[in-house]
Amino acid sequence: MSNSADSPRTGSTGSAPDPGHDSPSKSPAAPEAATPPTPPTPPTPSPGRRGGFGGFRPVRLLTMGVFALAGLLFFTSFTTAKGTNIRTDASLLKLSDLIQERSQKNGELDETNGALRDDVESLAEADDGSTQAQDDKLAGLEKSAGTQRLKGRAVTVTLNDAPPNATAKLPGYPEPQPDYLVIHQQDLQAVVNALWQGGAQGIKVMDQRLISTSAVRCVGNTLILQGRVYSPPYKIQAVGDPEKMQQALAESPAIQNYMVYVNVYGLGWKVTEDGTVTLPGYSGTVDLHYAKPVK
Repeated sequence: MSNSADSPRTGSTGSAPDPGHDSPSKSPAAPEAATPPTPPTPPTPSPGRRGGFGGFRPVRLLTMGVFALAGLLFFTSFTTAKGTNIRTDASLLKLSDLIQERSQKNGELDETNGALRDDVESLAEADDGSTQAQDDKLAGLEKSAGTQRLKGRAVTVTLNDAPPNATAKLPGYPEPQPDYLVIHQQDLQAVVNALWQGGAQGIKVMDQRLISTSAVRCVGNTLILQGRVYSPPYKIQAVGDPEKMQQALAESPAIQNYMVYVNVYGLGWKVTEDGTVTLPGYSGTVDLHYAKPVK
């Protein structure tokens, strides 16, 4: 048996009170509030890891690449310009400007060549050792070749493009296409051929005399003749019998077809008698240029 002083249910000093038999003079103790757990502290990113202070995001890499490319473009532009305004650099002239410049240069060279030829001929006539018969024969050949001035009665044919907003003037014809409103190579050739057929002794197109090797060519709506470029209106002047030349123009089938476009769409056509005029001699080179087989 156990001692009563050691029984847990006795009220002796130092023993724990019986939870079922509390003293009436003492109120029961209030339960303590539970303390919430402290959340764990997130780990500090270490340098060199994804999302850390030492890492590079893809957006940053892309931004750096854009700035690097922009810098390269600026450097390239500066190197190309070399301190000049590349928008107005003479080397970037339009092709049409270059053609006009070369055409003007060719005209100046033709004039210089003509002056030098006159000097050579004058020196040759001073002491050439030829007979009068030979000189007369040479003069006749030069006249036929077109290298000498030619004086006589003349007619001038002027061709011009139609207005860009032209419409069909006569019923039954379609509205014009762009090709209907401009002068073509075939139109110029038709006039030249008709004048030759009408007995023309010499022909000048614009300001150049035609010879046997002259070629009337058009590129777009511009005329290229012996290295020079011209724009409409085109003037063709011929020395000969005016009545016969005008009759040949009227009887030419190619010109009759051209006259349909004159009447319907307004292409330019004008024939005038000029009285007595003097055509200039051809002053360009007379050397023949032809293709050679590759060896």
